[in-house]
Amino acid sequence: MTALLSCIELESAPNPTAAVIWMHGLGATSDDFAGLVPELNLEGCQPIRFVFPQAPSIPITINGGYVMPGWYDLYGMDLVSKQDAAGIQRSETAIAALVDREVARGIPYERIVLAGFSQGCAMALHTALRLPHPIAGVMALSGYLPLADRFATERNAANASTPIFMAHGTQDPVVILKRGEDSRDALASLGHKVQWHTYPMPHSVHPREVADIAAFLKQVLPA
Repeated sequence: MTALLSCIELESAPNPTAAVIWMHGLGATSDDFAGLVPELNLEGCQPIRFVFPQAPSIPITINGGYVMPGWYDLYGMDLVSKQDAAGIQRSETAIAALVDREVARGIPYERIVLAGFSQGCAMALHTALRLPHPIAGVMALSGYLPLADRFATERNAANASTPIFMAHGTQDPVVILKRGEDSRDALASLGHKVQWHTYPMPHSVHPREVADIAAFLKQVLPA
């Protein structure tokens, strides 16, 4: 059995009845989005356990083989022409294990949200929509759908109707806007319920986006 990823955990209130598992981006650490939790207006949500896992440190080809925290290797700036399928699947297994741990701790699948930024966004979309149990939602921030060519055959019907919050910066130089739009369109063409938001920002988080994230969590994890 694979060891669970190390995580930072924060609770919005005691005795959480829901969970958000939130993956960081390439080269970042598990505390990258923990500071955002106090900024979220979660009034009207049930108590949430926020789980921020730490990706393993791996050599990243696009960065000259430099070792940094990453969910999978990257081979080119376009992100999609050649992809690290084995690395993506390894991280999928590790994230799915965290979902199962929340269930073991008493939080049902249907009250779990998978979230992520950039490479973490790619992992949230990839993993959530392959899970065999319906979850509450997906928050996909400034990222894209990896391995899109195999998605239609690998996705699980259990999450065909799961709400997906997608957010992207109109001036993003890292994951270009078109990459997010293509992912949105691929998901929508298969009937997935995508809520698409853009913000005037680069590869970052916008104050209006923070409010929209809180609104989404109230929608999918109501008190």
